[in-house]
Amino acid sequence: MFVRLVYESFRRQKRRKLLAGIAVTLGVAVATAMIAVATDIGDKINRELRTYGANLVVTPQDDSLDVQIGEVNLKPAGGAYLNEADLPKIKGMFWRNNVVGFAPVLTATVQVGGSNVTVLGTYFAKRMAFGKESFVSGVLNTHPWWRVVGSWPQDDSTDVVVGERLATSLGQKTGDSIDLAGTRHRVVGLLSTGGDEDRQIVAPLSVAQQIVGKPGTVGRIYVSALTKPEDAFARRDPKTMSPEMYDRWYCSPYARAIAFQLEEAIPHSHAEQIRQVAQNEGAVLSRIQGLMLLVTLAALFAAALAVSAAMATAIFERRAEVGLMKALGAGKLAVALLFLAEATLLALLGGTAGYLGGSLLARQIGYAIFNSQITIEPVLWPIILGIAVIVTFAGSAAAIRKAVKFDPVYALRGEG
Repeated sequence: MFVRLVYESFRRQKRRKLLAGIAVTLGVAVATAMIAVATDIGDKINRELRTYGANLVVTPQDDSLDVQIGEVNLKPAGGAYLNEADLPKIKGMFWRNNVVGFAPVLTATVQVGGSNVTVLGTYFAKRMAFGKESFVSGVLNTHPWWRVVGSWPQDDSTDVVVGERLATSLGQKTGDSIDLAGTRHRVVGLLSTGGDEDRQIVAPLSVAQQIVGKPGTVGRIYVSALTKPEDAFARRDPKTMSPEMYDRWYCSPYARAIAFQLEEAIPHSHAEQIRQVAQNEGAVLSRIQGLMLLVTLAALFAAALAVSAAMATAIFERRAEVGLMKALGAGKLAVALLFLAEATLLALLGGTAGYLGGSLLARQIGYAIFNSQITIEPVLWPIILGIAVIVTFAGSAAAIRKAVKFDPVYALRGEG
């Protein structure tokens, strides 16, 4: 009899139930899409932000020391360097797959046209190997906003690119030659970065090493890595952690954890975040996730209001039925269970439809914004159904509370 009452309710009030179901479906669809995007957005935003440059820098350990006694600075004279041969070891660290790319840098100063000009030696698209793994890295990975009119130098050549502002002052153009420390180099392109490089000469790393007379050395390494936004746990000192906490910190892609592993991979080095970049990433991600949470709550609140209106009207129309049930001996609990069963069935149907619609919406958002697919985890379905039930119960609560208080005498007479 109970099942028949629920069935007859849906059969006789198709329009009311349909309106409430649509409200639940739309609210849950938006919630599904927002939750799916929010849980999968971290890596995608991180990859998008990686197009804006490196977020970690590795310098020689001695170069990070600033020892001063009185007015005497004891920092090593002539600067300190890292070993170029150690660079492939970056691909041997724990979070190697999170390293999008790295670019070593070595600077030298030369006289060009009677003025001091900085020569920046680096990798452009250097092919390297670590063990059996072969990979390509350089500024084309870490500095994708650099633009060149002409072509990029080959890493095993002596060709150079000249910053556009420097080229204008020197009268240089693509195809010319330029003298650097007594050696002629072919200009294969004019570089535009919007930074200091526009006034510099950028060359293969070996050219800068030859100028400074330090073969096989680099001054610093810029690393672009996918990281997890910092939280309180990420900022803790690993030296004060228990072994279990240290393992969890070490195995989390925090910027500090990856920097720590870079120091392990490259001897005599000091790695740190480029703070402005790392902090902006966390701020952007937090704001986007906060906006998604706000949209989700607004959609669910609107769905609850729509369900409340539809259920209130439906129950009011059935007041004679409720009065008859009470007159035949049904208690408040029985009446409440009938309407809660209807609300649960409505939530499951609307929640399932909303989950499927929200999954499609999340995929469309992924392709439209990130040009990649949003991954919908199967565990999200029961969570969404739970949310649908909560929203439907919240919207139905006031109407059900009023229904259990109906006086059977007035209800049977059609009075509220």
